[in-house]
Amino acid sequence: MGEIPRYTGRKAIFSRRNAVKVFVLDRHKKPLMPCSPKRARKLMEQGRARVHKMHPFTIRLVDRTVEESVVQEVELRIDPGSQNTGFALVRKDDEGEDHVLHLSQLKHRGQQIRLDLEKRRAVRRGRRSRKTWYRPRRFDNRTRPRGWIPPSLLHRVQITMSWVGKYGALLPVSSIAFEYTSFDMQLMQNPEISGIEYQRGTLQGYEIRQYLYEKYGRKCVYCDAEAKVIELDHVVPRSKGGSDRLSNLVPSCHECNQSKGNMLVEKFLENDPVRLGKLKAQLKAPLRDATAMNIVRPEILRQLHATGLPVSCWSGARTKWNRDRQGMPKDHHLDASCVGNVKAIHGWEGEEVLMVTACGHGTRQRQLMDSYGFPRGKPSRRRRPTTASRRATSSRRL
Repeated sequence: MGEIPRYTGRKAIFSRRNAVKVFVLDRHKKPLMPCSPKRARKLMEQGRARVHKMHPFTIRLVDRTVEESVVQEVELRIDPGSQNTGFALVRKDDEGEDHVLHLSQLKHRGQQIRLDLEKRRAVRRGRRSRKTWYRPRRFDNRTRPRGWIPPSLLHRVQITMSWVGKYGALLPVSSIAFEYTSFDMQLMQNPEISGIEYQRGTLQGYEIRQYLYEKYGRKCVYCDAEAKVIELDHVVPRSKGGSDRLSNLVPSCHECNQSKGNMLVEKFLENDPVRLGKLKAQLKAPLRDATAMNIVRPEILRQLHATGLPVSCWSGARTKWNRDRQGMPKDHHLDASCVGNVKAIHGWEGEEVLMVTACGHGTRQRQLMDSYGFPRGKPSRRRRPTTASRRATSSRRL
């Protein structure tokens, strides 16, 4: 009951840093208050409990119901993020102070979904250009439903709500505290902006290439060469999630552009930390994560209200104030515990964190390819049985 071994599943990867608390269910699988591993071990040795789930570890009592137990109100606090989302389950004592019951951190896979969709698009484009059988045109009658969200962003909504449902089945959650913050993109890039500057873009009076030339002194940012022909290079390559924003474009000579290729700028300039620091100081903060959260947060909030539980929204400034007041380090799961009306927080120092990494449902591709596009392994000749074929097989067996 101490350390639970590493488990790799189809949907998530749970590390060995599992939570100390053990979730408890009654004989009818209704959630009760969690207990310590020592208490859970004694209950199982006495035959009063059985293992219900391994990840996260949950036991089920065989001699008690929720009516015969003392159940307190538990609040689920969520700190949503573009790369990681923090969860915290806390209860309040008679003095209004919080006690942490469980902490977890969920790592999203939105970037991997985006890359997979780009690969699928490339394969379909190649298939359309070859001499294949005729397919009727379908691009004229395709419409996106109202409220459509890209799959890479919809993943963040779905997996967050999935874990909200998991915690609702393992603990008596009575309310939800959600951090809801909207990011001002222009203010993030220029804290001094005001007035009519909001209506003017960065490129007012410039072209893209001329603007970048003047910004970086008409020199290559990697070697300071003043070549006649200066190319534009992506600091974060497009193959690794980079965009075409001005904050991701820099002037470069042909030799440096070819040498860098699709490497990250940290790798390319690892032997020149002074130049790397100067370049990062000139670049603006990327807005991809902020844009993603501006889209995702309203949808998560809408689905949280659909659960029927009371939901309260709190600002990120309130979370930071609570964290500084308690002297807690910054982390996603600790930020989640500081969401809401916090008087004092106890039990977060020694509480282990459940680290969850989303890894999808695998692939349905019959033939896998290597990094060069060549097939690897042998394709499976056995087709997966459908539901209808399973029913027909079972009826013949009967």
